[in-house]
Formats: sequence, structure tokens, C-alpha cells
Amino acid sequence: MIRTHFESRHVALALTAIVFLTLGGTAIWLWGLGGDTQLARWAAQEQQYVQNALAQGLRALKQGDAGAFMALLSLCFAYGFFHAAGPGHGKVILGGYGLSQRVPLRRLSLLAVSSSLAQSGTAIVLVLGGLSVLNWGRTQLTDLAEDVLAPLSYGLIAALGVWLIIRGGRKFLHRSSSQTAHSHDHYHHHGHDHAHGACPSCGHKHGPTLEEAANATSLRDGLAIVASVAIRPCTGAIFLLLLTWRMDLVAAGIAGVIAMGLGTATVTLAVALAATTLRKTTLQHLESTLAQRLAASLEVFAGLLVATIALQILFRAL
Repeated sequence: MIRTHFESRHVALALTAIVFLTLGGTAIWLWGLGGDTQLARWAAQEQQYVQNALAQGLRALKQGDAGAFMALLSLCFAYGFFHAAGPGHGKVILGGYGLSQRVPLRRLSLLAVSSSLAQSGTAIVLVLGGLSVLNWGRTQLTDLAEDVLAPLSYGLIAALGVWLIIRGGRKFLHRSSSQTAHSHDHYHHHGHDHAHGACPSCGHKHGPTLEEAANATSLRDGLAIVASVAIRPCTGAIFLLLLTWRMDLVAAGIAGVIAMGLGTATVTLAVALAATTLRKTTLQHLESTLAQRLAASLEVFAGLLVATIALQILFRAL
């Protein structure tokens, strides 16, 4: 039994080392050896190809060609996919969040789709509002998106990364101090006849339960993630909406932008699910105390990764 325990521990530690080496090696290749530049070049080439096809698709739609609308939506979905495949902020924050927190797959999926669709919504409101209310042109809209909203988004994501570092550090210190304080034998009586979280004298709750506090934290995290991604509209979405506005195909443009958001969501969702699966696989073989410490370390590591990448993108944008 003892041998099995030690073997499981060694396997878990080996998996942990592999995880950190893999993540570290990927980060070095992407941002130390120019891998992000190669990835960005490939994604930009594919986006340019899809943009040209989009212009042709819009002309076919204007002429009333059969199947032109569905072809347009397919192209928009492909554009969103290639846009997200390049170095970007959406998958960085969602992947980092999935790596740092124990998040249910359904909630993580909802976050990925919500943030991408909210980003599409920002583009729709910005372009249609700018064109119809403010009489802005393409230059003003793209300048606002690229020179103001994009740096703001990157800054917010960097701040979220710093918050993950702080929170993970606090958890690690708390786990260490708790382990030290409870290293002696003790007896703890917990018998009672009232509900958890309720006052024994009046039966009412005077504060949130641990589950409610965790849910509130998750909600705040989710809103912050969606806001940091959504505040920066996709340039391709702005391009499409401008074209469809001029061609009197606004409804098709809105539908296309939503399809772009769904295409983006496929990549961000894949990255986020891979991160949370990696976290689960790494921690499930460890004993409780070691798993808690490693979970806190993963949160710090994820925060460092998110903050570093976001700041690098921010400095490039300035």
C-alpha cells in the first residue's frame, strides 16, 4: 500500500514536471523564438484570403445568387477561426483561467461563447452607432478600435493576470500556514442541529456560505473576462459591417459578424478546455495537501503567463 502511494506520488510529480516544461517550452517558442510571429503571419495570410472571398460573396449576395447568404456565413465563420488562431487576447485569458481555476466545463464553454459573441456585439454597436449617429467614417472607427479600445482591452487582461498572481500567492501562503498550524493532533467537535451557514439561535443566515461565496467569485471572474475580451471589437467585423452598410446589406453584415464570433469561440473554447483538462489530469493523482499547493502554484503561473502575454501585446499596440 505504501509502495503504491509512493508510486502514485512519483507519477503525479512527473506529470506535473511535464506540464510545466510543456507550458514553459511553448511560451519560450512563442514569445522568445519568434513562434508568435510565424503564427501571426500564417493567420494574417488566411484572413486576407477570406477577406477577398468575403468581398466576392457580398457582391454575389447583392446580385441575389442562390446560396450566397450561407456561403457568406461560412466565410465569416472561417475568418473568425483564423483570427482567433493567431496570437490574441481572448484565448490567452480563457486558457489562463481554465488552467488556474477548477471551472466546470459548461461554465467555461459559456464563458468562451459569451466573450466571443459579446465582442461581436461591440463591433455591431460601434459601427452602426458610429455610422448612423455620429456620421463617422472607416478611419475614425478603426482608429477608435485599434488605438483606444485594443490597448484598453490588453491592459484589462494584464490586470486580470496580476490578480491571478496575487490570489494564487495568497492561497499558497494560506495552505502553507494552515498545514503548519494543523500539523499537531487535535479533536474538533462539529455536532449541531442547524443548517450550514445559519445562525443556531435564530435560524437565519448572516453571511454567504462557502458555496455562495465561490459562486459570487466565479461570477465576478466571468464578467471581468467577458468585459476584457468584448471591449476590443474585431477589425474584420468592422470591415464587414462597413461594406454591408455601403451595399445596403446590414442584416447580412450583422449575421456575418455573429458567425465570426462563433468561429472565434471554437478556438478559444478548444484552448480553454485543453487548459482545464491539463489542470485536472495533473492534480487528480496528488494527495490533498500537495494538490492544493500545486493548484495555487498553477494559478500564479497562469497569472504570470496571462500578464506577460497581455503586456507584450499591449506594448506592440502602443
